Amino acid sequence: MKIVDIKTAVVAYHGKATLIRIDTDAGISGYGEANPDAGAAAIVGLISELKSELIGQDPRNVEYCWDKIRRDHVFSGAQAGIFLIALTGLEMALWDVAAKAAGQPLYRMFGGKFRDRIRLYADCGDGDDVSGSPEGCAARARRMVAEGFTALKFDIDNLHHPAKFDAVNHTINGAELRFMVERVAAVREAVGPDIDLCIDLHARYDVLSASRVAAEMERFNLLWLEEPIPAENVEALKQIRMRTKTPICVGENLYLRWGFRELFQNYGADVIMPDVPKCGGLAESRKIANLAEMYYVPFAPHLVSTPLGTMATCHVCASVPNFLVLEWHALEEREAWDSYVRLPDGAKSIVEDGHIVVPDTPGIGVELNMDGVHKYAVPGFGIFE
Repeated sequence: MKIVDIKTAVVAYHGKATLIRIDTDAGISGYGEANPDAGAAAIVGLISELKSELIGQDPRNVEYCWDKIRRDHVFSGAQAGIFLIALTGLEMALWDVAAKAAGQPLYRMFGGKFRDRIRLYADCGDGDDVSGSPEGCAARARRMVAEGFTALKFDIDNLHHPAKFDAVNHTINGAELRFMVERVAAVREAVGPDIDLCIDLHARYDVLSASRVAAEMERFNLLWLEEPIPAENVEALKQIRMRTKTPICVGENLYLRWGFRELFQNYGADVIMPDVPKCGGLAESRKIANLAEMYYVPFAPHLVSTPLGTMATCHVCASVPNFLVLEWHALEEREAWDSYVRLPDGAKSIVEDGHIVVPDTPGIGVELNMDGVHKYAVPGFGIFE
């Protein structure tokens, strides 16, 4: 079996999500997705550049293809960022081909599964009120719990808060901190003590601010406080972690197992959250999860992908022992998100009661709905042309 072509499509989700199709001379096609945060133009352009290096290769040699490109482009930025995001999308499509060729669900290619369904946390953003009011947060929390979610996440960072003294220095003041606490208190009161609650700071702050927030969060028994500062300074993260009982979660902006090595060795996080369609790929994510297992650290991936990348990530989560919970970020774009895949038996979504069942069909286990892809395609990129 040989790769004969690689094509892309760009759809509207969390900005612009790049979908990838790898075609083979055996008539099998595999699909992948690259994290949308880098923007589609750069990802599509890189994939076009890399295509010639994969044409003629056996797509079942997934790790060989992945590592050859990574090593050959070590001077092109293959350690992180846009290059690695593009390579990650290609790797996902390679695994889809390999699993389909073997007639096996993807998780079986990884050695089998530890669980049949994947627990999700609903990313609730700022709640039902665009101002992020405590009442709006509480209302959304109650609604998502009623839909079956046992874990929620809310954002409490606001760089445009009217009480902020400086637009550049993000050190929080007392009024900002009080507003943060009021939002979390409203959510915790709304859902009770048994719903897992995560709070995101989006890497906005400094050690002083993060430490103050973490201390105030202790009374709310969080599952974690996410990305309180940028993740690249592990010593600073460790300072925050050592000062608080609130668990600290980081990792969505780290790449490859080497990017997580220092974090583990310095005990800089209680929970890690690599983004599977971003950090290096499905196999690389499993290697990161296995490293985390050595340090008894739970694996809770960050995710902002369509159902394609989401289901691929679910296979990874099913195949590692230390999986905790997976992000679901489609609440604000639900109609488009659900439309991207065909669903059996009249189902409306792959998400049900706050979980996703891991499929037993060959490959990733979801089929793109081309009607949805065409409806929400971003103009100017073409659709697998």
